[in-house]
Amino acid sequence: MTRPAAPFVLVVEDEPKLASLVVDYLHASGFEAHHVADGRDVLAAIVERKPDIVLLDLMLPGRSGLEVFKDIRARADIPIVMVTALVEEVDRLIGLELGADDYVCKPFSPRELIARVKMVLRRAARAEPTATPGLTLDESRYEARLDGESLDLTPVEFRLLKMLASNPGRIFPRDTLLDGLYADHRVVADRTVDSHVKNLRRKLSRVRPEEDLVHSVYGVGYKLDI
Repeated sequence: MTRPAAPFVLVVEDEPKLASLVVDYLHASGFEAHHVADGRDVLAAIVERKPDIVLLDLMLPGRSGLEVFKDIRARADIPIVMVTALVEEVDRLIGLELGADDYVCKPFSPRELIARVKMVLRRAARAEPTATPGLTLDESRYEARLDGESLDLTPVEFRLLKMLASNPGRIFPRDTLLDGLYADHRVVADRTVDSHVKNLRRKLSRVRPEEDLVHSVYGVGYKLDI
């Protein structure tokens, strides 16, 4: 029986001793790992190595960790754990609001870091994947991103997009969409879905202004073309 490949971790850290320690612990815990020390080399390493998760130090030579973070998010849906000595609350909030999957402050226990890596990977594995290019949906956070940009959806808009994205090109009748929009199954007017679609279109168009991704089919319902 073929064993599944070990998860691959890209360690982005400019302190050689710390990076070596983290890589050693990762290897001992059954992970594959590769170390990058310069912020300018991260994207190339991601393209070449295709990691399952990135441990990203924020204080890097070449390019700042926040710049690298934004570039990664714009190009790939990879879990990212920020690792930094910046312990102020504002830095922590900035990191999480950008979409970091976790945040670890130095000094840290390598065992704790490994535990957090495993937790983030388990959470990512539970997230329902989408087959729509450029679109990622994280149901655990009710977070949707298109081409790396956050759509800032309400819970109802997220559920609407999730249904449409579950089968791109399929026409969903209004009744079917309404049944899945509200967690408490409240009774609402048929035209309510039209209002939510209008808001969803507006938010999608901020990212792709040249495209109309949600199409209405007269007398039937809506479909997502992406």
